Amino acid sequence: MLRNLPVVPPDFVGRREELAHLDGALRQQHVVTLTGAGGVGKSRLALQAADGVLSSGARGVAWADLWPLRDDRLLVASVADAVDFSDHTTDGALDSLVDWLADRDVLLVLDSCEHLVGPCRRLVARLVLACPRLTVLATSREPLGVPGEHVVAVGPLPPATDALEMFRLRAAAAGSPLSAPADLVAAARLCQRLEGMPLAVELIAGQLARRTVEEVDLELGLRLDITADGVPAGPPRHRAVRTTIGWSHELCAPAERLLWARMSVFRDAVDARTVRTVCAGGPLPADDVDRALAGLTRKSVLSRAGDEYRMLDTVREYGAMWLGQVGESTTLSDRHARHFLELAREAQDGWLGERQAEWYGRLGSAHADLCAALDHALDDRPDTALELIGLLAFPWTCCGHLREAAAYLEDALAVSAASGPVRTRALWALGVTRVLRGEHEAARQLAEFCRRRADLQEDVDGTLHATYLLGLTHLLQGRPMAARHQVEGTLRGAGGTAFASAGHLLCHLVKVFALTAEGLLDEARREAEELRRGCVARGEWWTRSYTDYQLALISLFEDRAEDATAHAVSMLDGKRRIGDSFGIALGLDLLASALAAQGAGERAVAAYGAGETYWSAVGHPQRGTPELGPVRERYEETARSLLGDEGYESALLRSSLSDPETVLRRLLDGSGRGS
Repeated sequence: MLRNLPVVPPDFVGRREELAHLDGALRQQHVVTLTGAGGVGKSRLALQAADGVLSSGARGVAWADLWPLRDDRLLVASVADAVDFSDHTTDGALDSLVDWLADRDVLLVLDSCEHLVGPCRRLVARLVLACPRLTVLATSREPLGVPGEHVVAVGPLPPATDALEMFRLRAAAAGSPLSAPADLVAAARLCQRLEGMPLAVELIAGQLARRTVEEVDLELGLRLDITADGVPAGPPRHRAVRTTIGWSHELCAPAERLLWARMSVFRDAVDARTVRTVCAGGPLPADDVDRALAGLTRKSVLSRAGDEYRMLDTVREYGAMWLGQVGESTTLSDRHARHFLELAREAQDGWLGERQAEWYGRLGSAHADLCAALDHALDDRPDTALELIGLLAFPWTCCGHLREAAAYLEDALAVSAASGPVRTRALWALGVTRVLRGEHEAARQLAEFCRRRADLQEDVDGTLHATYLLGLTHLLQGRPMAARHQVEGTLRGAGGTAFASAGHLLCHLVKVFALTAEGLLDEARREAEELRRGCVARGEWWTRSYTDYQLALISLFEDRAEDATAHAVSMLDGKRRIGDSFGIALGLDLLASALAAQGAGERAVAAYGAGETYWSAVGHPQRGTPELGPVRERYEETARSLLGDEGYESALLRSSLSDPETVLRRLLDGSGRGS
């Protein structure tokens, strides 16, 4: 069951009638849209409603943040990511997503659709037409216009009750609890002035760290009175939010105002180090950034979770407007892109080291900002875009963003005139996306082209990478001798140990796969064990998990089922650490076979069922090198014979309907053992 929701804050206030109405609507309608002004609390209400659905255990829930998208280019990819679909297919992106969701009972939340109303309308209409068990809950400042859409207009909180309670809670959190009767009266008057708008209440409560509630009431009242005749026509609550944001901006120190504007360049939560790197400079020295961060957090302009800071999209819009006013939009976008290019370079440099899994995690959490950096660079710095996506593509293909990697690579290669190793790396990465989508001939042609270019440029690492790709295409097409011939020849010419570079390591891994496929099991085991020892010593997980995969396969060929199980478990542990869905699918197949060989029929079928779910999550039937197919078939029959046809089908259905992450966790920690 999908369980993809942001963290739900514990201090939700009011909205009982709206939540009850939503509970009924989400049971009966296919499309429900929460509409209302910016700052009225649509996203928070949607999150609370979605959490209620998830808590009931009746269906899965997925949440897609759309506000970071500047256009619809990554709309389908963002939804696919939200529903845990790591698309490796060659079909159209939307067609593949529809196939994945066709039979799933899921509530999909699309948050902040207002800047993509047309594309969201077309996407939602297609999804609900083809996916009868899917419900879409959207938040937008206007309806999507989908046939059958159930629109729920979200209004402000009642000022005298819920808004006042929110103000009281936020004031206490800011260190200024309201206890005196006069304070409560002033707070009630403030909530009336603010029309009960939640964002305005949050921001005003944030001012109480340095002002009394009476002072805030007086100053804000004057501003609301002044602006009443001087703003475009619209509901008073719109004026309340605009005025509150503007006044909060005025009350910030100069360094805080500048940081507010500069931080609008980020698409997601970021830590203080990143903020200092991108936003410091000129009238905002690095030493002042932490104080400004603390000030903006006190004033509720930023929210903080752990070491990271996040800005609400309505507040971000105001900051982006000021960034343009001070003429720094392009400058900050350039800094932002340079920072995330440096992050990608550091991740590449650290790929062989003990922080490899950490780097995969950091690239995953920075995905929205990496896409923003690529979007900006494609427009203004195409050579930067080419280098950046060339560095990102390999980890992205492992961790659920293969289609995005391919699209960015194609665009960057088309607009950049860069040559040399940067271009060769990007072409190689494009070849990796091709081979993982089953386009073996296209991948082979790219591999040979990259090898010729690398040879001409005397780029040894480029030659090794190209040879790895060429060897991989041979392996997947059932030509292990050709694969081994290619990598051994290149390794002899390159010299060095298996850990001299990433390219060396990749080629040695292909050699292990080829030896196994050729049936040279003693040599394959020696090579795999030596490679694994080196990986363990360095804290490297990607290659280590594939050596475990080979050692498990070799053990099965040699009828050593317990060893096969141990290596398959180790492989899955490694793949889970770096978030490699494709590798997890392979590992579950192998673990299932090893468990069946041990006679653990129930656990074997649980692994097969979870594996089928992971395979469908990458959009195609089971894959892997050809020698794995007969192993699957043999031990599926073994598991069936252990449980009988009826028992096998029943166990497979139970596993297929279970949350695959839960099944995987039980298999790895040894719980839920069957016969």
